[in-house]
Amino acid sequence: MNELIAIIDDEPDIRELVAIHLKKTGFRTILFPDANRFFDWQKNNLPNLIVLDLMLPDMDGTEVCKIIKNDERLAHIPVIMLTARTDEIDKVLGLEIGADDYVTKPFSPKELVARVKAVLRRTETKAPEKTVVNFEGLSIDFDKYEISIDEKPVSLTPTEFHILKILTRKPGYVFNRDRILQELWGEDKIVIARTIDVHIKNLRDKLGKYGQCIQNLRGVGYRIQL
Repeated sequence: MNELIAIIDDEPDIRELVAIHLKKTGFRTILFPDANRFFDWQKNNLPNLIVLDLMLPDMDGTEVCKIIKNDERLAHIPVIMLTARTDEIDKVLGLEIGADDYVTKPFSPKELVARVKAVLRRTETKAPEKTVVNFEGLSIDFDKYEISIDEKPVSLTPTEFHILKILTRKPGYVFNRDRILQELWGEDKIVIARTIDVHIKNLRDKLGKYGQCIQNLRGVGYRIQL
């Protein structure tokens, strides 16, 4: 479990409390005291889930949720609203604008962790796979098993192509080596995790200038940023 959870809350004690319990469960966390700092960060990064306080100093949480859910790049990211508001109308509004769950303060940290796990399980099965990806001069058609750079075809091995498909399915998400091995060969895998590093190196070389889109997070795994 290495999902990255973004926590947006203006109360330092709440941010730290949520982060401590998520980390104990194996999640990674990144903390923001306001919406603007989150939006600056997300330009080059993506979390797997957002825990969002409704009462922020710079923007109402419902407005933050609307922006997230109306942005094609961010819309797939689940949002759990965390707030002291207990009115039923606030809960209904939060869910109507796209929030995946709603937790009121004071809350049980264990319950919040359980909600995070449940939402991630639900949304992972919902994430649609892209069949065609276009990024600047890079074009990938997963149905036809074709890839081109500046309209020139690129030849990949089946394993390299499958790794590219795995990473591209969830841009910004970090896949560790064991997860990639599991998706490639299931329980029949007989290769070691470091074999993935060799495939990734070859894939980067073949992608030329787009090879840098595949990033290695030391000690964690690989992700693609398009």
